[in-house]
Amino acid sequence: MTPLSTVPPPGSNIDPQAASLSVSQSHCDLERDWTVWRAFGLQPHRVETFKLSTDPLFVDKVRDIVGLYLDPPDRALVLCVDEKSQIQALDRTQPLLPMRPGQVERRSHDYQRHGTTSLFAALDIATGRVIGRCYQRHRAIEFRKFLTQVEQAVPADLDIHLVLDNYAAHKAPSVKAWLARHPRYHLHFTPTSASWLNQVERFALLADKQIKRGVHRSVDRLKADIAAFIQAHNDHPKPFIWTKTADAILQTIARYCSDTLAIHAAIS
Repeated sequence: MTPLSTVPPPGSNIDPQAASLSVSQSHCDLERDWTVWRAFGLQPHRVETFKLSTDPLFVDKVRDIVGLYLDPPDRALVLCVDEKSQIQALDRTQPLLPMRPGQVERRSHDYQRHGTTSLFAALDIATGRVIGRCYQRHRAIEFRKFLTQVEQAVPADLDIHLVLDNYAAHKAPSVKAWLARHPRYHLHFTPTSASWLNQVERFALLADKQIKRGVHRSVDRLKADIAAFIQAHNDHPKPFIWTKTADAILQTIARYCSDTLAIHAAIS
């Protein structure tokens, strides 16, 4: 018996390669796509987001804050300050299934809420130590209380430079009045939409290592675990070594903007 030919008839839309390999047209197209993607280093399944600051004082603020990191003032402490608000005390509706050979940790997708707390934290860029405290709410009055805690923790003969974002509570009249009574404080605000300039953002590992993986049946239990995490961190602190200059950062952003505008111009 003569075997059936795998070559498609003339005028057919069937891909000869697909027919010869006995695979579908879509499979063959996918293989070609992967070949092109690999050749050009493309990863179409991945998507990232970005946001460029529109702060009119962006350049000045970058130079100011990076200057603090690279050349801190003498007889002064540089603290990066931020708040993590509305941290939820969550308890899973069913017991967690721990990790074991061949199986990742498993937890139920649903949970019970037991209230929230807000963490105020200040990272010492020289040592990596953290001053932190939880409050029930996230307002100017709580921020002022936190500043009092910082005041008590820092030796009186040192100036204090605070790097912080533009949250309204940081600029409230009551906070300004408190700062006027404590002239050793100097505030340095990050540009809008540029939280990456604040080193305390590195402390987000608190969420990954403690909060997300924890089970908290009360706000008090959550606060106790946060305090324990901060204490463990401070027992073996590691400062972040900032190496990139302000000029290098600004050049990178300028190049990115230039390339992006060129791509959009080509598309349009």
